[in-house]
Amino acid sequence: MSKFDELVVKYKASMDKHEIKGVSMKLVTAVAKSLGPSIYNKNSQLVACAQAPERDRVKNNYLIKKLGLEDGSKLDAAILDVCAKMGSRNRTKHRPIFYALLAKKFKKTDIYTS
Repeated sequence: MSKFDELVVKYKASMDKHEIKGVSMKLVTAVAKSLGPSIYNKNSQLVACAQAPERDRVKNNYLIKKLGLEDGSKLDAAILDVCAKMGSRNRTKHRPIFYALLAKKFKKTDIYTS
């Protein structure tokens, strides 16, 4: 099994363990592929919701640059909502799952199907 496939299995297990619903593994896998080598890097594979600079990074680099959304308070609220959805006790908020939930929330999943 490739390292990528091992990570996909890990994401599925994390989603099951933390009862994360509303996003398909197909979408999570597509998001993971789009993230490239960052999913293998210990410092970038997880989202640290408790850190404001990390939330700003998600907003600027993913929501604004990748998804093409307008900056505003709704982006900050969506990030906090996904943080809550993934669980405050969940210390392993995997970036592909987090981004997939945001893409679905903003109805931008089509960028991963083309």
